[in-house]
Amino acid sequence: MIRSAIVGTGGIATVGHLPALRAEADRVELVAVVDTDEDRAKEFCTEHGVPVAYTSLDRMLAEQRPDLVHICTPPFTHAGQVAACLAAGSWAWCEKPPCLSLAEYDTMTAGERPGGPYATVVYQHRFGSGARRLRELVAAGALGRPLVAQCVTAWYRDHEYFEAPWRGRFETEGGGPTMGHGIHQMDLMLSVLGDWAEVRAMTATLDRRIETEDVSLAMVRFESGALGSVVNSVLSPREESYLRFDFAEATVELRHLYGYDDADWTYTPATAAPEPGDDLPSSHIAQLGVLLDALERGERPPASGAEGRQTLEFITGLYASAATGQPVLRSQITPDFPYYRRLDP
Repeated sequence: MIRSAIVGTGGIATVGHLPALRAEADRVELVAVVDTDEDRAKEFCTEHGVPVAYTSLDRMLAEQRPDLVHICTPPFTHAGQVAACLAAGSWAWCEKPPCLSLAEYDTMTAGERPGGPYATVVYQHRFGSGARRLRELVAAGALGRPLVAQCVTAWYRDHEYFEAPWRGRFETEGGGPTMGHGIHQMDLMLSVLGDWAEVRAMTATLDRRIETEDVSLAMVRFESGALGSVVNSVLSPREESYLRFDFAEATVELRHLYGYDDADWTYTPATAAPEPGDDLPSSHIAQLGVLLDALERGERPPASGAEGRQTLEFITGLYASAATGQPVLRSQITPDFPYYRRLDP
């Protein structure tokens, strides 16, 4: 059995990671949890049948030696916790955003070694069967050249949501909805269309009492030549997550909110649609199975390394363009780029 541990016993651990662990109960067991709130950690263990609770990550790593650690804590803690897991020989599966900057990403993943341990990011939307089948059609050239894309994350978060002291601050969350909300849709877009080449963007803080933006808009040119528009908002009372891909031979659309299944995809013309198969909704469940496969084989998992970095790199370019009023090329984003170390330098 693969030995697993959870760090951070908040909402995402309960609604995302626990169901995924239960779905893979035949090959992974949850042996420990870590939380700085000892009472909450013990309550979590009692409720979910976990053997032991810790308040120290280092102590848990030394005593339990888990194979895989689920990082479910606020963003500003991720880099140090992932690095500690890798140093202890444990694989890490880290919630989004994976860290606060590209510099942190490169530092925290420096402890990876061939055959593992590896650090991978929770980008569960790219693992649903709908996204997988679309990528297969794109790779086969069945839909023609990619031409135009739309990527919309129109969500609603009220003032109370941002009362958590770490939200809405560059120092602790890395950014606003561009970093913490739209990251999933942008990751799915990039997983389909590949690397970007240039981005032009604007951000604004229109209504929420926060340091970061509450809305961002961007235009992006991909290395393939395709063009796209990206909208990230937490000001939208009618919430929707929307992706549209216009290829030379077909339009593919995805409408959902926080997770999709095969029924949420539309192909026009319908003859371009993939053959029906098992419907695997986008979820932590979908990604964990792939991650465990990679762990058992000692191979780099998807959404790690360059794949895990790709979306954070795009977000860095978006913030830089919005702040400077200038287009940003992907080739500009090197360790001496001003936004490599912070998104608000």
